[in-house]
Amino acid sequence: MTELLSDEEIDAQLPDGWERAGDEIVRVYEFDSYLDGIGFASGAGGVAEEAWHHPEMTITWGEVEIRLTTHDAGGLTEKDMNLAERFNELYD
Repeated sequence: MTELLSDEEIDAQLPDGWERAGDEIVRVYEFDSYLDGIGFASGAGGVAEEAWHHPEMTITWGEVEIRLTTHDAGGLTEKDMNLAERFNELYD
């Protein structure tokens, strides 16, 4: 099982644009259209599948909200931080 990060480790490793919400990290990515958000969500889904770490994604017009946690560990781990960074790279 993957080890949980301490509060200090989470604060130090939290990627740009992400916020902590209890045992999750959350980011809302903004887009100029619905289809741009759908395209990003599709790419993010591929990255998540490759990492075998599946976030909760909510798609609305112009926004995609992503929530990450490691369910089997009961909180935040390196897997969450790494995947959040990969989503940021996909967005940039």
